[in-house]
Amino acid sequence: MLNNGNSFHPTKLSVNINKFATLRNSRGGNNPNVVKAAIDAQVFGADGITIHPRPDERHIRYSDAREIKKVITTEFNIEGNPLEQSFVDLVLEIQPHQVTLVPDAIGQITSNHGWNTVEHKNYLTNIITVFKNAGIRVSIFVDPIIEMIEGAVATGTDRIELYTEAYAKSQEPKINIQHPILLNYIVAANKAKELGLGINAGHDLDLHNLKTFKQAIPFLDEVSIGHALVCDAIYLGFENTIQMYKRQLL
Repeated sequence: MLNNGNSFHPTKLSVNINKFATLRNSRGGNNPNVVKAAIDAQVFGADGITIHPRPDERHIRYSDAREIKKVITTEFNIEGNPLEQSFVDLVLEIQPHQVTLVPDAIGQITSNHGWNTVEHKNYLTNIITVFKNAGIRVSIFVDPIIEMIEGAVATGTDRIELYTEAYAKSQEPKINIQHPILLNYIVAANKAKELGLGINAGHDLDLHNLKTFKQAIPFLDEVSIGHALVCDAIYLGFENTIQMYKRQLL
């Protein structure tokens, strides 16, 4: 089932810094400094910075997004729900390298499902066109279901982001490449590649499961990791943790 060929395909590590903002907001003030966290992640080897602002600004604020854009030179990825006009306006203003469209509900703690790309084809096609006309690469959050992958192609998106919670929660204690759940991701990724889509992945990936996922889908373009990476950084140090995650992708 693997589709690795004979060459190494580099997979970028985009560090989601939302949790730095959560910690800052819990106490007020500016400690930790979210903009500095973005700069440091870049210095420490991250290939990209991801943020996921929500309307209530309970972690990343829209003002953070504007300040981060001014200071980083690595890839900038902004995730969010395009049904929120304020989010669309922010992305068009900031012009990140990539926007990742996620079907979150208002007040949702964290993302928990991908788009139904068949049911929402017309809407996704229209909003993706808006971003692509602005020169922004578009990725959409999807579950590893062939019908959803085929539906994604029809929307005109550049990439998909495979929602990896099902994989991450299937550790028994360590999943192998022949596990049925991981095979779902392999089949979905192969279909996406066959159809010409770029492939990102994210949600609950960590130091225990990232390497196997990369081995199973060696042509991954990018992984976005935040919660687990920041938790590891508390014990292991931010720079060391970023390097440890990057080694899992080799």
